[in-house]
Amino acid sequence: MKVVLQKVSQAKVTSENTQNEIKQGFLLLVGVGQESTYADADVIAKKIAKTRIFEDQEGKMNLDIHQVGGEILSISQFTIYASVKKGNRPGFTNAKSPDEALKIYEYFNEQLASYNINVKTGEFGAHMDVSLINDGPITIIFESKDGNIQ
Repeated sequence: MKVVLQKVSQAKVTSENTQNEIKQGFLLLVGVGQESTYADADVIAKKIAKTRIFEDQEGKMNLDIHQVGGEILSISQFTIYASVKKGNRPGFTNAKSPDEALKIYEYFNEQLASYNINVKTGEFGAHMDVSLINDGPITIIFESKDGNIQ
C-alpha cells in the first residue's frame, strides 16, 4: 500500500456525486496494490495519525494533526501503482482489483477516523477534480508491505 501525504492549508475534491473540502490538514492520495493488506492499512493509518509535521511556536515541525485540529481528505488513487517500464502507456496491473481495493480503502479511512481525526473522502472509482494548497510544501510518501512500514 502506498499513500502520498501532502500537508495542506486547504484541499477540495469534486466529482459528479461528491464534494468535500478541508482546511488545515492532510490530503492523502491512497493507492492499494496487488499485495496490499488490511495490516498495511493499519500501520500506515497509525503512522499518519502520529506524524508530527505541523510547526510549534518555535517554528519546528513538532505537532501532529490532533494538536492543530486538522482534518484529512482521502482520495483513492490507483494510478500510484502505474508501471512505466514498457512503452509510453502506463500499465495498472500492479493495482488491486476495484472491488478488493475499495474494501481496503474504506477500512483505511475507518482506521484513520478511529484516531479521532475527521476524515472526508472523494468518490472511489470516479473521475474527480482535486485542488489543494500545499503548505510548506510538504509531501511524504508512506509505503507498507506485509504490515511493515517500508
